Amino acid sequence: MNALQGRVAVITGAGRGIGREHALLFARDGASVVVNDLGGSADGNGSDRSAAQSVVDEITAAGGRAVANTADVADFSGARALIDQAIESFGRLDVLVNNAGFLRDAYLASMTEEQWDAVVRVHLKGHFCPLRFAAEHWKARTKAGERVDAAVINTASASGTFVPNPGQANYGAAKASIAAL
Repeated sequence: MNALQGRVAVITGAGRGIGREHALLFARDGASVVVNDLGGSADGNGSDRSAAQSVVDEITAAGGRAVANTADVADFSGARALIDQAIESFGRLDVLVNNAGFLRDAYLASMTEEQWDAVVRVHLKGHFCPLRFAAEHWKARTKAGERVDAAVINTASASGTFVPNPGQANYGAAKASIAAL
């Protein structure tokens, strides 16, 4: 039996990069996966459903269970819809992997307010919002008498903890703040 057999995972930012690898690994180990990705470019602009859908297609072609989600995880209603989709599609949620994010590099003296806000929003608020609704789900299950064995994985970065990057004050600040969650 696979380590995650029967478990349900939501993985944000799962259309590319580390998030994609998380989604494929979780599915390979038996989890049903909600692949969330807005499908924006590396700097967070735009959207494209094909980023999430291509990972879902890869998982299902290998015999796994997955659904695509393109909600904005830094939006309260989008995050609620994401968690609700996991519950509606697979009956519950067991694991939340907060990974969504992008970069808008600039030195502090030339960084715009929009560059700061956009990066902090997706990294920090984009971790908080799904976690808030996942916690609500787990609390309700516990109050109903169920034993909940849930897990949260928050993606941080050395840029926010050990190796500050002078061109990523926004990214580093957001990633350092994730530790408080």
